[in-house]
Amino acid sequence: MDIFSIVAMAGGLALFLFGMDYMGSNLSRASGGKMEQILEKLTGNPLKAVALGAGVTAVIQSSSATTVMVVGFVNSGIMRLSQATGIIMGANIGTTITSWMLSLTGIESDALWLRLLKPSTFAPALAFAGIILYMFIQDEHKKYIGGVFLGFAILMSGMESMSDAVKPLADVPEFTGMLTLFSHPLAGLLAGAVLTAVIQSSSASVGILQALCATGAVPYGTALPIIMGQNIGTCVTAMISSVGASKNARRAAFIHLYFNIIGTVVFMTVFYTANALRPFAFLETAAGTAGIAAIHSCFNIGATCLLLPFTGMLEKLACWTVRDGKKTTHMENRLGLLDSRFLEQPALAMEHCSQVMHEMSELTANQLDIAVGLLDEYNEENAHLVREMERLVDTYEDKLGSYLMEVSLRDLNNSDSYDLSIMLHCISDIERISDHAAGIQQCAKEMQDKNLSFSNHGRKEIDLLSGAVRELVHNTASLMKERRPEDARKVEPLKEVVDDLSDRTKLNHVERLRKGSCTIEMGFVLNELVICLERAADHCSSVAVSILEQENVLTGRHAVLREMKHGDNREFRQMYEFYRDKYKLEG
Repeated sequence: MDIFSIVAMAGGLALFLFGMDYMGSNLSRASGGKMEQILEKLTGNPLKAVALGAGVTAVIQSSSATTVMVVGFVNSGIMRLSQATGIIMGANIGTTITSWMLSLTGIESDALWLRLLKPSTFAPALAFAGIILYMFIQDEHKKYIGGVFLGFAILMSGMESMSDAVKPLADVPEFTGMLTLFSHPLAGLLAGAVLTAVIQSSSASVGILQALCATGAVPYGTALPIIMGQNIGTCVTAMISSVGASKNARRAAFIHLYFNIIGTVVFMTVFYTANALRPFAFLETAAGTAGIAAIHSCFNIGATCLLLPFTGMLEKLACWTVRDGKKTTHMENRLGLLDSRFLEQPALAMEHCSQVMHEMSELTANQLDIAVGLLDEYNEENAHLVREMERLVDTYEDKLGSYLMEVSLRDLNNSDSYDLSIMLHCISDIERISDHAAGIQQCAKEMQDKNLSFSNHGRKEIDLLSGAVRELVHNTASLMKERRPEDARKVEPLKEVVDDLSDRTKLNHVERLRKGSCTIEMGFVLNELVICLERAADHCSSVAVSILEQENVLTGRHAVLREMKHGDNREFRQMYEFYRDKYKLEG
């Protein structure tokens, strides 16, 4: 084997690893993140969990990626440890699909239908179809399908290059002599574990083993323990990912490790005990690519069948390893959705951002309700709650804003880019509404401390104005869940009514001051209160406009508002009249 063969092998390995990653990432994008999102809505049925774990892993082509996602789900509190166990087992089964695809390179036959199955026959056709879809088709989904075809063709080309480059090794005595070192089960186990831990992909390491088996110099006796070690080595990615995560997330990573270790120990103990009693002749024969795939599948399916009834014991073992510590708060769990582990699946990360954004909006709307309630009956407990909710909203803004910036650096489809732009525009508006709710609480406290109260007319005006603003803020919170333009158009008519009420309230208050029916001191408080409510409404309008800007591709708030309010906009006028009658100020 000369230097050119070494270069060809390295190049083949590079193409193989790139093709696997590229195919998996495009498969994930083509699914629109739905495969990953299905994991979150998992039922408690263990068999469904196994099937789902296998299916998702077969799609994204990486058991490590699936397990890392599961660790993230458990860390954020949206998945129980018992659910994670079944998915982890299924992920080990799903990853074997890659080895079966790679086994197609070993097909040797003159039969036409078998030759058509050989990658060297259909990979070029897939590559040609893929490049047409990728370069000349505008539809985003079809581009991802083209990327899948291209990734598969590159993967198979890399596999063929590796296989061709290592074939001369069969005639190299040093190579065959080195293989005898791994014929000992423990040495082979260690070699497989180290190789997989280094490249962090059991599918890739099995593919490398299959390429080496193409030389005909690797017997099953050497290959089998290496495969066992590869299943243990793939746990490294999840273990690294769990560092710094919650205790349950670390337990999920340990379940992955214990599942593979226990399965390997049981398999090797039974297999080599039986081999000692009656030696298996096939261990001395040369391993083939299909044989490697069969061993890989049989082990993972067998280990799952063996350990699935004992998932409770695996959980207890993981809980014993990672002891209970301090309990996490609800907010810590919810912000766990913004986990860096999900950044590798941008569609899923965006779904989590949407959930957190909506929760932040609902928190702000509830805070406003409590703050307005303090105007009727002030108590320190609710006042403290309003201040605490403001701090929570500030935390949400900080964490979500930082996470959105990280997601923006990823490869997003058009829909997710649209949502990300809206959220980046709206997050500060939601936080400012929270600040104004805290301002209302301060007004209520000043009234309490100075023993101030509204006049009867002033009370009615504030009740109408605050009621309209509360409805507006709740509508905006709902808007942040779906972000539908038709709902966004309903915000501005109510905002116009709020402006009318604010102007009328201020004018009426000046009139009461002139008549002496209201004090100047109370006037300062009322003016501040009206400003807080009016500005909260302004930020609701800003949120709605941000959504409409994205839809209309218009630049600037004024352009959107001008299009909405002027001209023959019957919908706007009807909504305005409806809200004006609903919040009509008598007298």
